Amino acid sequence: MLKNGRLMKLAASLAALLACFLMVFTVYGEEDGDVLIVGVPANRCPVFYIDEKTDEIVGIGVDMMRIAAENAGYNPSFVDIQEATLKDALDSDAYDVVMPFGSAIPSAKGNPSIISSSLMETPFTFVTKQDRNLSQFSNLKVGMLRAQSGVAETVRKRYPGLTINTYETIQECVKALREDRVDALLNNSYNWSYILQKPAYSDLKIQPTAVFSVSFRVGTLDTPEGQAVIERLNQGIERITDTQRQAITLDYTSRRLYKYDLSDYLYQYKLALLAALILIACLIVFFVRKQKAATRKREEQLRQLVDIDPLTNMLSMSGFRKRVEELLRTHPDIQYLITYNNIRNFKFINDSLGREAGDDLLRFWSGKLLENLSEEEAACRITADHFAILRWIQDEEKIKQDEQRIIEPVRNFLIGQDKGTRVQICTGIYVLTPEDYQNIDVDKMLDFARLAEQRVCSTRKDGYEFYNPEEWKRGKQVADVCGHLPVAIREKELQVWYQPQINYETGEIIGAEALCRWNHNKLGWLRPAEFIPILEEAGLIYDLDCYIWNCVCEDLQRWNKQGDRRTISVNLSRCDIREELNTPGHFFDLIKTYDLSPDQLRIEITESAFAENPELLIKTTVKLREFGFQVEMDDFGSGYSSLHMLKEVPVDRIKLDLDFLSGAGDPERGRIIISHVVQMVQSLGMNLIAEGVENISQANFLKSRGCVEMQGFYFYKPMSSKEFEELGKTKTSSNAKEPN
Repeated sequence: MLKNGRLMKLAASLAALLACFLMVFTVYGEEDGDVLIVGVPANRCPVFYIDEKTDEIVGIGVDMMRIAAENAGYNPSFVDIQEATLKDALDSDAYDVVMPFGSAIPSAKGNPSIISSSLMETPFTFVTKQDRNLSQFSNLKVGMLRAQSGVAETVRKRYPGLTINTYETIQECVKALREDRVDALLNNSYNWSYILQKPAYSDLKIQPTAVFSVSFRVGTLDTPEGQAVIERLNQGIERITDTQRQAITLDYTSRRLYKYDLSDYLYQYKLALLAALILIACLIVFFVRKQKAATRKREEQLRQLVDIDPLTNMLSMSGFRKRVEELLRTHPDIQYLITYNNIRNFKFINDSLGREAGDDLLRFWSGKLLENLSEEEAACRITADHFAILRWIQDEEKIKQDEQRIIEPVRNFLIGQDKGTRVQICTGIYVLTPEDYQNIDVDKMLDFARLAEQRVCSTRKDGYEFYNPEEWKRGKQVADVCGHLPVAIREKELQVWYQPQINYETGEIIGAEALCRWNHNKLGWLRPAEFIPILEEAGLIYDLDCYIWNCVCEDLQRWNKQGDRRTISVNLSRCDIREELNTPGHFFDLIKTYDLSPDQLRIEITESAFAENPELLIKTTVKLREFGFQVEMDDFGSGYSSLHMLKEVPVDRIKLDLDFLSGAGDPERGRIIISHVVQMVQSLGMNLIAEGVENISQANFLKSRGCVEMQGFYFYKPMSSKEFEELGKTKTSSNAKEPN
């Protein structure tokens, strides 16, 4: 009995312990419930977002779901979904349920889903630019977030006329709206209440009419387990009161949840920031300029010490070297000379009249120099009473003017100061050569000028002397020709003369060669040999040739109108054949301007040009012939002959130089060469004309060899345009002119 009693007591104790355990387990289960993992997109403030203080997911949707889950006995845990869309999240094992859904949709893998009752109704509204109102929703292009693909499908079903474009972020949506790629943006009004707090979106507005309301539901895959969870959640959702829904919504929508970032502050205070930046920039510019000005001032002070003579305020020798080098490189077309100037017995002036009188004299001289120099000239004080000047060559008249304006006042300076002494100035002049422009050596030029100055000093006289008088003559000629060319063209000093070309068999004038004559207003008539080489060397021959071509075309046009159609040969210099000039195009434009045909203008190209640049010459010749011009090789046989050129260059006529007949050497051999050249040219299918025919024996010899087209003094000398115009058709047998 005792043993049984003990057993009964032990059983009662075990039962009590079991009851306590069950009670504790029941209490714990009721307190914590079953854990429910809820996947939500945590980037849709204020519906779902991460609280910065607690780092937990909160929001309207979270609070609604939390009440429903707890009503159903669940302990909800909210997780930010990592998948791109809710469809993808449905297929993930990381979540028990996913939200929000408006309707049941298949998962990304095509699995059916099941959704809960509506937690709440979320109104969806359009946002547009401020200047637009939407009166109807059909045929709109609408932008939405790609994560709202489920809602987008619902929208398409309700409004089939809408075109929906999806974007990854709200920033991309707004950009598309501003660029008019969409008409409006669609999102729920709770999201808009947050998004439009951004200052940069102040140009957007919510349309007052809601498009529709979407039920806010929870979803999962349609499986037995999913059905059980949804059924249980529905019971919790039914227990949510309207008061709870309104309180939660009001709480989150009345908060200012948007946090300004740097871009927001920059946008909001952009005017103030812009003003501040402008002010800072102005201050920086001010201080930089002030610093640069101070630096320049210091540099200028240093330069003054090195490059400026303190007594006369002229350039020092160092400054003169720099300035001369700069001028020669900048103006290679100006003909310069350098002078070395010295006051004879300047030491006597200092000793007898005092150093101050000598300094006054030097300052006066420098002042006169600076008054009369242009910006393209320079002068310096080398040392003591020695001065150097870089002067622009013009003519002897300029030297006489310098004598009157500069030298003579300096000579009389002390006399004007009642000192009774006439100053003697010795000057040596060195005229710069082309080599001096290529290899600039100012000291060497001054040495040459000083040698000329010493020759003046050795004569016990004053005045000037040239170191290289031949260069002075040439330099003056270059200045007279190149410097005067624009005036000569404008004043029609340059004239076109014509030398007729004849058919020796018939005596008929078949054309003429256009030649240039220059009646210089100071130098008189200049021969082409005097100015053509100078213009070629200076790079100005193209200006002259263009003028001549234009005059020839004017004459041809006038003769055409008179019913007298003529053909003229014009010269094309080797210097005119350059890629950048497009000479063939220039000739084509000329005949169009003057209404001429190409066969009225023959283009003569000297034989030496063919030898210098054959590739460009061939290209130019081909282009001229394509335009319809006849091309002649001028001066054939003058010393640059190349049979290879005859093979390569497509010319129409060879102009034979009679140097073989009239030059030095065996005349019989010359006639043999001429005979074979004529035969060769004719065999090549080219026309031939002989120039330089001076007597009847030459004319008869050429005729006997088959060359009947000729030009030369035996027939006609070059004549003015008027004389050529009046010249009728002439037969050489009766009317050929003898050379004067």
